[in-house]
Amino acid sequence: MKIAILLVGSTGLLGGCAMFETPPSEDPVLAKLTDLERRLESVERVVNNQSLVQLTQQVSALERRSDQLQGRSEELQYESEDTAERQRVLYADLDARIQELERSLQARASASVLDGGTLPPGQLPVPGGSDRDNYQVAFELLKEERYDMAASSFKEFLAAFPDSELVDNAQYWLAESYYASDDFEQALTDFQVVIDDHPRSGKVPDALLKMGLCNYNLQRWDEARLTLTRVQQEYAETTAARLAGQYLNRMESEGI
Repeated sequence: MKIAILLVGSTGLLGGCAMFETPPSEDPVLAKLTDLERRLESVERVVNNQSLVQLTQQVSALERRSDQLQGRSEELQYESEDTAERQRVLYADLDARIQELERSLQARASASVLDGGTLPPGQLPVPGGSDRDNYQVAFELLKEERYDMAASSFKEFLAAFPDSELVDNAQYWLAESYYASDDFEQALTDFQVVIDDHPRSGKVPDALLKMGLCNYNLQRWDEARLTLTRVQQEYAETTAARLAGQYLNRMESEGI
């Protein structure tokens, strides 16, 4: 009897458990969780897709902007090169015109001086001209026996072009300008500058000869004889030495 009751009770319990157990596919909680997961995945896909689209759009916009900037840069570069070329051409044209004007003014100034014009104090014979231009005009004045203007021109040359390779020659011809105009004292002073300041110049033998002649003309016989003898001894193979010998013979024949 007890066994039968237990069996009946056990069957009832088992039956009750079987009656209350729900299959997983029908569990409402599990179904909701599954649905939520599915919806979340869908939202994530949408969000991700939208992010990619936005990024793609932004990249495309940046690329377009880059292309625009590159195009503008090339345009500006072309404009810059074109402007530089035009400036170069304009500068070359302007420089050529200025040089032509300067040459014209120099030629007029030279012609004016050589044709008998005056040389304002403190002004080069060819204002704005090169050292050679001014040297040549000064030398032409000397050849034309316009000694005062030649001396002034050589003085201005020496002041304006102290580093010119023609300085020793200009100094010599300055002294020669005074010698030719019989200003022997001033000529002595300027010939001495050639010897002191330009000892290696080819004009030194001639300067010594002229110093001897200045002393000769000033009747300083001893100084003249010493200087002319020095020319013979130190520059024996030069024309200056030959001329010095001639004057020494002349002095001897004159008994002075």
